[in-house]
Amino acid sequence: MSTGSPTGGIAGSVLVPLCAVSGAVVLAGFFFPEFIGETVSGEAWLTIALVFFSSGLGYLAVLPHSSDDDDEGAAAPYLLRVRRRGIRRMIRGFLDGQEPATLVPTAVLFALFFLLQAAFPATVSGVVDGVTDTILDVGGPVFLAAVFVSVCYCLFLLLGPWGGIKLGGPDVEPSYTLPTYFTLIFTAGIAAGVVFWGPAEALFHYQTPPPYVDAAPQSSAAIDGALTYALFHWGVSAWSAYAVIGVPIAYFVFNRGAPLRVSTILAPFLGVEGLASPWSKLVDTLAVFAIIGGIATSVALVSEQFLAGTSFQWGVTAGRLGPVLFVGGLTLIFSLSAVSGVHRGIRRISGVTMLLFGLFGLIVLAVGPRSFIVERGTRALGNYAVNFVPLSLYLGGEWVADWTVWNWSWWFSWAPFAGLFIAALSRGRHVRTVVFTSVVATSAATVVWFLLLGGTSLFVQHTGRADVLAAMSSSGSAEAIAGFPLLEALPLSQFLMFLFLALIITFMATSADTSTLVVSTLAAKRGLAPSSASIVFWGVLQGAVAVAVLLVGGAGTLQALAVLTGGPFAVLSLVALIGLTITFYRRERGHTSVVGHVRNRLPDVQAHHDLDPPDDD
Repeated sequence: MSTGSPTGGIAGSVLVPLCAVSGAVVLAGFFFPEFIGETVSGEAWLTIALVFFSSGLGYLAVLPHSSDDDDEGAAAPYLLRVRRRGIRRMIRGFLDGQEPATLVPTAVLFALFFLLQAAFPATVSGVVDGVTDTILDVGGPVFLAAVFVSVCYCLFLLLGPWGGIKLGGPDVEPSYTLPTYFTLIFTAGIAAGVVFWGPAEALFHYQTPPPYVDAAPQSSAAIDGALTYALFHWGVSAWSAYAVIGVPIAYFVFNRGAPLRVSTILAPFLGVEGLASPWSKLVDTLAVFAIIGGIATSVALVSEQFLAGTSFQWGVTAGRLGPVLFVGGLTLIFSLSAVSGVHRGIRRISGVTMLLFGLFGLIVLAVGPRSFIVERGTRALGNYAVNFVPLSLYLGGEWVADWTVWNWSWWFSWAPFAGLFIAALSRGRHVRTVVFTSVVATSAATVVWFLLLGGTSLFVQHTGRADVLAAMSSSGSAEAIAGFPLLEALPLSQFLMFLFLALIITFMATSADTSTLVVSTLAAKRGLAPSSASIVFWGVLQGAVAVAVLLVGGAGTLQALAVLTGGPFAVLSLVALIGLTITFYRRERGHTSVVGHVRNRLPDVQAHHDLDPPDDD
C-alpha cells in the first residue's frame, strides 16, 4: 500500500468520523455519568465504547507505512511478514499455505475440549484441576529451578563475553530504534496482566501473607512483604523465561540460517536441516496450543474486567451479550492490527499503549500517596534484592504452588510466543542488548507499575480510605474489580478510570495481535510467510475460543490447560540453554565480557601513570 493508497483514504473517511462521534459520546459519559445511566442501556454503551476504540485503533492500523511496498518483495526474508493478496487468491491459497500437522491437532483439541466442557463440565474441570494441582505440587522444584537458572543465565549473557555476539553478523543494522524495540517487547509480553493484577496482587498478599513473610494479616508489617512478592512474581524472574527462549531462536535464525520457529531451539541437537522432524512439529504445535489457550483465556478475563468497570462506573449491565460484544470488538482490533503487520498496526498500537501507560503512571504518582509509595517501595525493592535467592528457591508448600509455581508456569506457557517475537525483532542487536531490553528494562517498567498501583491500593486499604478487599470479596471476579474502587478513592478518578479502561483494551490488543501473527507464522508451511487470510483465521479462532470460554464456561479450566503447557517449555528452556551454551563454546570465541572491557582499559591508565615524572622529594 503506497502513501496515497485509496484504501487508506476510504478507511480515513469512514473510521475518523466514526471515532469522533463515538468518542464524544464516551467522553460525555465520563463527565455526565447520569446521562449514561438513565438513557443508554448496558449493551448500547458497550457498543459505543467498542466502536470508539475499534475505529480509532483500526485507523492507526490501516494507515500506510513507507515500507509497505517492500512487504511484497520476493527476495526479502520473511520474519513476521504478511503476504497480501486479493480475496479470491487468499481463500484459495489458505489451506495450501497451512501446515496440517499444526492446524488439524489444534482445531481438534479445542473443539474436543469445548464439547466435553459443555457436556461434562464438572468432570472435565475436576480432571484438569487435579492434573494441574499434581503437576504444580510435584513439579514445583523443576519450575523454580528453571526460572532461577534462566535468571542466572541472563545475568551471564548480560555481563559475560557471549553478550558481545551480534545477531545477523557485524554489518547488520537493527530494524527498529531502541525505544520502539523496547515498546514492542514490553507491550506484547506483559499483555493486560499489569492492569488486571497491578491493583490486586499485593492486596491478596496483604490479606493472607505468604509463609516466607513473618507478619500478621492486614498489618503494617504485611505491607512490605506483599509488595516484595508482587515485585518478585512480575520482575526479572518472569521476564527471563521469555529471554531464554528468545535468544536461542534469534541466534540460530540470524547466525545459523534456521527457520523462525519455536522448534529452532532444538537446532543444536537436530541440526538446521533436521528441524522438519516430527519432534520439531510437536514443539511448534504445542506452542500454538499454549499461545491460543493463553491469549483466549486472557481475552475472556479482561472482558470481565472491562465490563466490571462499566458496571462500577455507571451501574449498567451488559447481560450475556456484553462479553460477546467486547470480545468481538477486541478481535476486530487485533486481527486488523495483525494483518497490517509489525511496522503499522502492531507498532502504532504498542506506541499508544506505552503513552497511556506512562500518562496513567505519572497521574497516579501525582495524585497518589507519594511518600507512602517511596517509603514502602524502597523497602520492598531492598527486600526484593536481598531476599531474591531465598525467594527463588523457597519451597513453601501449597502457597508457593498456588502462587509462585503457578506464575512461573504461566510465564513459561507464554514464552513460545513472546520469545519468538523477541527473536524476530532482534536482528542487528547484540545478545547483551537483547537481554538488557527484554529482561532488565521490561522488569524495571513492570516494577514501577506494581509499586505505584500496588502501593496505592495498599495505602487506601490500610488507611481505610477505600475497602477494596470488601469489593473484591463481593465480586465474582476479585481481580477484575480491584482497580475501580481504588481509582474512585483518588483525585481525577473519572479521567483515571477512562485511561484504565483504555489500557485494558490496548494492552490486550498489543499482545493478541502479536500472538495472532506468531501463531500464523508457526502454522504456515516452512519457508512461507502467512497470508492475510491465515492471519484473520487464527485471529478469529482466538476470539472464538474466548467467546466459547465465556458462553460455555471453563475459563479456569482452559487457563489450567494452558498453564500445563508451561511445564514442557520450562524443561525445553533448559534444553535450549544447554544447546546454546555448547554452540557458543564451539563457535563463538574471542568476544569480550563487560568486566574484560573495563579491565582492558586499566593498562592504559597504568601506562599513562608511568609516563608521568616522579615527584621530587
